[in-house]
Amino acid sequence: MNKPLYYRDQQAWRELQQYLPQSLRLDEDTAPAEEFWDWRGNAVHLDRYANPAAPAKLVLHHGVGTNGRQMSLILGAPLARRGFETIALDNLGYGLTRVRPGFTPSYDDWVDLVVDFLAYEQSRDDRPIVLYGLSAGGMLTYHVAAKAPRGTLRGIVGMTFLDQRIQQVRDETAHDIATSRVGFPLLRTIARTPAARMKYPMTLASKMSALVNDPRALRVMTRDRTSAGNWVSVHFLSSYGDYAPAVEPEDFDACPVLLTQPAQDPWSPYHLSDLVLSRITRVPVDTVMLENAGHYPLEEPGLHQMHDAIFDFVTEHTMTDRVDQSVP
Repeated sequence: MNKPLYYRDQQAWRELQQYLPQSLRLDEDTAPAEEFWDWRGNAVHLDRYANPAAPAKLVLHHGVGTNGRQMSLILGAPLARRGFETIALDNLGYGLTRVRPGFTPSYDDWVDLVVDFLAYEQSRDDRPIVLYGLSAGGMLTYHVAAKAPRGTLRGIVGMTFLDQRIQQVRDETAHDIATSRVGFPLLRTIARTPAARMKYPMTLASKMSALVNDPRALRVMTRDRTSAGNWVSVHFLSSYGDYAPAVEPEDFDACPVLLTQPAQDPWSPYHLSDLVLSRITRVPVDTVMLENAGHYPLEEPGLHQMHDAIFDFVTEHTMTDRVDQSVP
């Protein structure tokens, strides 16, 4: 698959943003700066709205049907305008990140990459960081917070928190029940053979038809091999479905949690996230419902509600932290 080096040369996100409110559309002057970060020989693409004066950083992570530029559209740019530094990354196999030859990433590598990226950002300066994840990226924020050194994150925000080890979650989010009950065990078996590197389309593995509620936007995204039209390895799918966190929810105390739940999400409704969040009792857990919004939200007032909720969450948990550090 041939893909451009930079998003400035990609058409897919420009087509997608035509279905967003006019105020969220980017042009050459308002698009984020693009850079690459080396992780174990992989060139990880970053969209960055740098702001050295910002009191906090917000790192944005996509799901298995999106990419970093799509995070910049709905969150990176709006929250940068509200005064935060935002960085949207493309994890291994997605977006414009270039995976080193011969390497077949696992979901475990996704988690390790983000843990290491947060350490890299902390080495640049000591500003507090909040991690956001959309779709599968929501549970990834939990997995990262559970594994990263204590104090790495001041909070995590997820569009959903899906534990794929739970059969109900797998049944409701897979492409169909046969994929969940028969296909996944088969993938797990194949993952233990040399065929683990074989690629499989995410449109057949998951309920990608529910990614976005506008059918025209869905066509744009599923044609895009850097996002919803991506193919991933059997190795990745197997490791994603079986990943066990470093800390289970009952013992999680790393940082506060916010769920921004789209109210019109046919892929991952609230009750699936509640299977995880109801077990977290050692830190604050809040939920904000986004009116009229789909899984990848294009709709108002949900978009504005999401921006407000995340702005308030980051402000509360990063500014308080900085004040606390200044008290003798």
